[in-house]
Amino acid sequence: MIRPARTHPLWLAYLLHRVSGLALALFLPLHFWVLSKALTAPDELDAMLAFTDNPAVKLAEFGLVFLLAVHFFGGLRLLAMEWLPWSQGQKTAAAAALALAFFVSGTFFLKAI
Repeated sequence: MIRPARTHPLWLAYLLHRVSGLALALFLPLHFWVLSKALTAPDELDAMLAFTDNPAVKLAEFGLVFLLAVHFFGGLRLLAMEWLPWSQGQKTAAAAALALAFFVSGTFFLKAI
């Protein structure tokens, strides 16, 4: 069995897709817990929402939107690999997915500041 080089761009795209999925899966329970405060403890929710004005939180939101965009576009790349014929443009598709993820998260970040 031939193992791919771990420095190959598509292997790095694979790794980024898996890490972004794991990070999003870890974030979701926290997100739902904070949203539940709207029903159970509105004052605590207000305090948490005030905390989100912190610049570090804005930077973390950028990271979160980046992970979401990377995971989304990485998933589209995987679907293309499975359903479309193989081509030499796969590296370009991976780079385009990463560029789109930066664009989406950067746009969100600039609007959030």
